[in-house]
Amino acid sequence: MPDADTTTGRAGATATGRRRLVSGPGLLLVWLYGVMVVGAVSRSAYQISTEFDRAPLAYGLSGAAALVYAFITYSLVRGGERARRAALLCCAAELAGVLIVGTWTLVRPEAFPDATVWSDFGMGYLFIPVILPITGMLWLRRR
Repeated sequence: MPDADTTTGRAGATATGRRRLVSGPGLLLVWLYGVMVVGAVSRSAYQISTEFDRAPLAYGLSGAAALVYAFITYSLVRGGERARRAALLCCAAELAGVLIVGTWTLVRPEAFPDATVWSDFGMGYLFIPVILPITGMLWLRRR
C-alpha cells in the first residue's frame, strides 16, 4: 500500500535517507552507539540498583548517558530528516555532557567517588564518549 508521500513524489525519500544514514561509516556509527548503549545501560543499571547511595551523582549521570546513547542509536536507525536533526542535537548535547563531566571530574574529583561513563572524558571507555559525538555530528552534517 503506498504511503502519503507518493503523491508528492517523495515515496522513497525516507527509505533512501535511512539507507544513507546507516550505510558505510554510518553503519559503524550505529554499531558503536549500540555498544555504548549496552555498556552504559548495564553499568548504570547495576550501579543504581546495588550502590546508588555510594555515588548518586555519578550513577545518575551514567544512567543519563545511557538514555542519550539509546536515543541517538534509535534516531540513526530510524532515519529521515527529523530523526537526523534530533540525533545531531543529541550528539551536541552528548559532547557538552562529556566535556562538562570530564572537566568536573578533573577539577572536583571528590564529587565523584566512582566513575561515570563520561568521567575523565570517557577514559574508562577508551575515550570513545568524546570521539563518538564529534564523529556523529560530522557524519550527520554531511547527510
